[in-house]
This record gives sequence, structure tokens and C-alpha cells, in this order.
Amino acid sequence: MIVDVNVNLSRWPFRRTPCDRLPRLLERLVASDVREAWAGSLDGLFHRDIGGVNASLAAECAGDRRLIPFGSVNPMLPDWKEDVRRCHEDYHMPGIRLHPNYHGYTLEDPVLGELLGEAERRGLVVQLAARMDDDRVQHPLMRVPDVDLRPLQHVVTEHSKLPLVLLNAMRSVRAADAARLAATGTVYFEISMLEGVGGIGELLDTLPADRLLFGSHLPLFNIESALLKLRESPLSEALLAAVTHENAGRLLPRKA
Repeated sequence: MIVDVNVNLSRWPFRRTPCDRLPRLLERLVASDVREAWAGSLDGLFHRDIGGVNASLAAECAGDRRLIPFGSVNPMLPDWKEDVRRCHEDYHMPGIRLHPNYHGYTLEDPVLGELLGEAERRGLVVQLAARMDDDRVQHPLMRVPDVDLRPLQHVVTEHSKLPLVLLNAMRSVRAADAARLAATGTVYFEISMLEGVGGIGELLDTLPADRLLFGSHLPLFNIESALLKLRESPLSEALLAAVTHENAGRLLPRKA
């Protein structure tokens, strides 16, 4: 039984992927024993009509109980507070997903603090993606650097009670820094971009086990890659259950 906290709906504009159509993506989730998938929309990175993107995401997720929608919010657009309100009040989403490097702001931008304060007030989980694609395969006219996570310590200190899930961050954050962030605030990490044989076991030597989540980054990555990470580390049954579903279940209790 798995809760996958890093799934994307719609198509990546620079290449086709095997699961970029919803029926095929759902087949892969079922085959991989994924009970619940926290899903954002790839359209939220590129479309200016964020409201339309989130409405479509909510409608798609309503068709399958496994899919839990996380709406996109771009604080550089004038109506971002209304987008947060709609995600929370109209679509009953449990959280939002942020892409600072695609939307043109940094973690030091005052508007981020305002956005996180609004999410905290509403009791939302915030997912922040450090990267989306490997820079070696990015289109030459669409180079997007990773989010600079160095200011994150200050951000976490200012919003220590806000549940913050860092997506695709394990290429940018060292284990010691991850442990420090986890100790400062309610910060979680997922495994989709964790590299190295036995990587989960090594990370858990430093990071508290209750702050690590299962994430696949489907459909940009194959979910089998994340599943293999679970097998190649010597994890006890208790640790395996914590990473695959228990930690996510405590962070976002499943509603009946």
C-alpha cells in the first residue's frame, strides 16, 4: 500500500511520456499498489489561466478517489489570493503546489511569505518543487535552473507550523541540511530524485524517519524507479510502512 505524494497530470510540453494520458497513469498507479496519489497539473507551470487549470484538475481528480488534487498557485499573478481561496473553499483541495523557478520568483521574495501565511491560515499543505526536469534534457530555449533553496531555512523558521513538502529536492539538499530543516519546521522530503544505491537507508541515518515520503514524479519519471529505491535499501517493515504510507497518512489524514 503506497501513498505517492508527487504525481502530475496533463502532458509535459517538451516530450511525450508513457503515462501522460490519465487512463494509462491510473493503470500504472493501480499496478504499483498506489492507494492515493497527490496530483498537481503540469499545465500549472505554463498557463496564465491558473483558475482554469485548477478547475480542470479538480474535475479530473473527482473521477477517481485515488487522486488528491493540489492546485497550482502563481503569486506573481494579480489574482493569486483568489486562486488559493478557490482551491480551498470551492474545490476542497488539501494543499497547493508551488513552482518558483517557472513562475519567476525566489524564496526571498516577500510575496512568498505572504502566500505561505495565507496557506498556513487556511490549514493547507504546501508542496514546493525544486526542479521538474534534468537540465541535461531541457530544451535549449527553455532552460530553467533549480530553485535556490539556500534561503529555505529562514522561510521555514518564519512558518514553522506550516506543513511543507519539498518535491524533487534531493539533488539540491544535502542530508545534513534536510535534517536541519526538519528540526526547524514541519518539513517533509520525497524520494523521486534521491540517487545512489541504498540511498534511503543512508538518508535515514540523518533525517528523521517520519519526514520522508514516497514520491515517483510520474509521468516524467517511471514509478518503477521509486519502487526500486525501496527495495535496494535494507529497510525494516516499520520503516517501509512509514515511508510508503504512514507518514503521508499523518500529514494528510484520509477523509471518509
